[in-house]
Amino acid sequence: MSVRLDKWLNVARMFKTRTQATHACELGRVQVNGQMAKAHRHLAPGDRIELTQGDWDRILIVKELRDRPVPKAEAALLYEDQSPPRPAQDPFSRILRQAPARRDPGAGRPTKKERREMEKWEEGTDGPDEQAVEDDVWD
Repeated sequence: MSVRLDKWLNVARMFKTRTQATHACELGRVQVNGQMAKAHRHLAPGDRIELTQGDWDRILIVKELRDRPVPKAEAALLYEDQSPPRPAQDPFSRILRQAPARRDPGAGRPTKKERREMEKWEEGTDGPDEQAVEDDVWD
C-alpha cells in the first residue's frame, strides 16, 4: 500500500486540511528523505519527513500508512516524532501579527482616501469664473 504525502500529512494531523498540506509542499516546506517533496509523492514506512510549521522544524519517521482519517489518539501512532521541543513563542512577534488599531472616521490626520476626496471637493469649488479671472490677470 502507498499513500500520497499530502494525504498522509492530513491524516497524521500535521495540517488541518489536505489543501494546506499540498500548499506546504508547493512552498518547499516539506522534505522526504532529505529531498524536496511534491504533494503527489508516495510514502513508504521508514521514510523521514522534515517539515516546517511556522518557526518549528518537525522531524517524523513514518511508521504506518493510512489514507483515511483516524481518531486523534491513533494519528499519533502513525509516526515517530524526533522533533526538537517547540520553541517558546516570542511575545513581540505576537503583537506584530495583530491587526492594526481601527481609527474612527474623522479622528486624527486624514487618510489618503480622505485627502483625495478633500482635494476633489476643493477642485470642484474652483468654477470657470475664477479661472477666467486668473487668465485675464496674466494676459
